[in-house]
Amino acid sequence: MAQKVKLSTIAEALGLSTATVSLALRDSPLVADTTRERIKEKAIELGYIYNRRAASLRTSRSGIIGVVVHDIMNPFYAEILKAIETELDRSRQTFILSNHYDSVEKQRNFIETLLQLGGDGVIMSPAIGTPASDIRLAEDNGMPAILIARSVPEIDVPTFRGDDAYGTALATNHLISLGHTCIAMIGGTDHTSTGRDRYAGYAAALTKAGITVDPALRIPGPRTKQSGFEAAVNFLANPLKPTAAVCWNDLVAIGLMNGIARAGLVPGKDISVTGYDDLEEAAIATPALTTVWNGQSEVGRFAARALLDKLNGSSEADGLHLIKPEMRIRQSTSPLNPGAGRQGAGQSQAGDSETGARS
Repeated sequence: MAQKVKLSTIAEALGLSTATVSLALRDSPLVADTTRERIKEKAIELGYIYNRRAASLRTSRSGIIGVVVHDIMNPFYAEILKAIETELDRSRQTFILSNHYDSVEKQRNFIETLLQLGGDGVIMSPAIGTPASDIRLAEDNGMPAILIARSVPEIDVPTFRGDDAYGTALATNHLISLGHTCIAMIGGTDHTSTGRDRYAGYAAALTKAGITVDPALRIPGPRTKQSGFEAAVNFLANPLKPTAAVCWNDLVAIGLMNGIARAGLVPGKDISVTGYDDLEEAAIATPALTTVWNGQSEVGRFAARALLDKLNGSSEADGLHLIKPEMRIRQSTSPLNPGAGRQGAGQSQAGDSETGARS
């Protein structure tokens, strides 16, 4: 087997000390720029691979950060992860990613694996039902934890997420200002802090406007485009005939608009729809989606920065740090249209949905 290229190999090839080579490969300002570049070029030429295990023994740091979220396929988490990666790259940290799909056991296994690898810290959007003890497992073993998107009761670590109650109230108030009084809320679950807060914001806005909060106008559960599309059946068949919908996120809203259009109605004209998160897709949807910007990039950046600060000894204050959401008004909402035709729309959509399910 070929021998591994060592620091001493590079040093001998350049006539430098091993200490100088080591400093240069760690971007130390103690080494002149030209020398540092010459060393890096030689390291690449010789095929040198940084020995992270040896470095961790010297520094008690592995340079590995764990990040665990619900599902990377959700663009909401993808935008957060992009910001986390950008921030960690500046400090030459590597992150290992895991999807827990709301499995507490899968999430716990990931935390235990990180501890075995000597991970420096973990950023997590906790799975539904995450016990405080799982987060303490990391903290008590010297691996600080930062939470994003969701909170966990009885645990006091830095937590970064949007102000969901405020943001959903913004969307609901926007619809009320357009004359809508029969407004449904579609998606989410009371099993997460996000779901509870968003419904609370919706209910608070209705109450403040003197509009009764009717449980019959809530369709919990949907979180994806497909489930939003399927929810259009119940939405259009609701005997209360809602004229507008506040959706859990942009994916649900886009799916719902597709379902409304499939039923022969015009989203944004016959039915007003709002989303949440302001994903890139929202602005190019048809119609362009009125939504709430939820600060994903800031959540990711602040979370990564807080973890790096903890590792460097200057800790971000524990507790909840909320990003203030903002409305993005586009074409999917309009003033109440009392003459919008709804007759038979629910039945048409139901039939189409069943056909699609069989295909």
